Amino acid sequence: MSQVRNVKILGTGKYLPNKKVFSHELDELLGVKQGWVEQKSGVAMRSFIEDETASQMAAYAATEAINASGIHKEEIDCIVSVSGTMEQPIPCNAALVQQQLSLSESKIPCFDINSTCLSFVTGFDTISYLVNSGRYKNILLVSSEIASVGLNWKTKENAILFGDGAAAAILTKTPENEPSKILAGHMETISEGAHYTEIRGGGTKVHPNNSNADETDFLFDMHGKSIFKLSSRNIGAFMENLLAASNCTMEEIDLVVPHQASGMAMRILRKKLGIEEAKFMNIIHNHGNTIASSIPMALHEAIVQHKIQRGNKIMLLGTSAGLSIGGIVFEY
Repeated sequence: MSQVRNVKILGTGKYLPNKKVFSHELDELLGVKQGWVEQKSGVAMRSFIEDETASQMAAYAATEAINASGIHKEEIDCIVSVSGTMEQPIPCNAALVQQQLSLSESKIPCFDINSTCLSFVTGFDTISYLVNSGRYKNILLVSSEIASVGLNWKTKENAILFGDGAAAAILTKTPENEPSKILAGHMETISEGAHYTEIRGGGTKVHPNNSNADETDFLFDMHGKSIFKLSSRNIGAFMENLLAASNCTMEEIDLVVPHQASGMAMRILRKKLGIEEAKFMNIIHNHGNTIASSIPMALHEAIVQHKIQRGNKIMLLGTSAGLSIGGIVFEY
């Protein structure tokens, strides 16, 4: 069954906080030998917030995407936050973004889609059906992530991977006689890995009134080796399914934009899938892992760096807590 949807990314934007944190500074902070952090993470520099909120960062990225799209913000008719973290449990992130964009009077619907690091891919895939059907004309998808506040610096190998930031995209229906379209999306969840990546606190299980809660319950926890083994076992078959659904071969893909998980994870993924380096978008060295923002941020960089042109076939690809593997193939 064809999954083709005539949907176009009209414009993209991103925002990075001003505070830059270099790996050599973290070497000193963590008491490790010089060069250890960059070697382990593949990250030379990442950005951390000073006083920004997630919704403020989202608004900055969204404004850049709106400007790139050539539309007015009043022409947006739906806002979807596609983030792995939340500014607060309620209301949804997207409602706070609407407020930050001074669009309260518009009354446009706002809601969140969260599949952690894959949230942008999931949102792009899901929301495209609403655009294709004509339900909405211009949808703002925005991922805004603050990782720095939830890191456990006692688990050094996890904490050194992350950065803060936001990225946004405007989706619209493709005008006639233009090639932009989504070819296929695919996602698989293997919940055997549900507890390999987690923040246990903040929900109804480990809540503020829970006397058994420990402060580490509210910090990021990841079992990297277990995730790697589980994703390695499943990524090959996943890719076959995604390519079959999109009726493409790997050779026909002009650029792969992966989740910027870690330098090592991306290197292994690229080699395992046989993707040449020139066709593999890598921005982790000066961004870090920005959770769900990482894929749209890398896509934005590919666009502004002229690494992709209209009509190119692009694959977005990543893994997320769950454990989930997800991807989408589209003609930009």
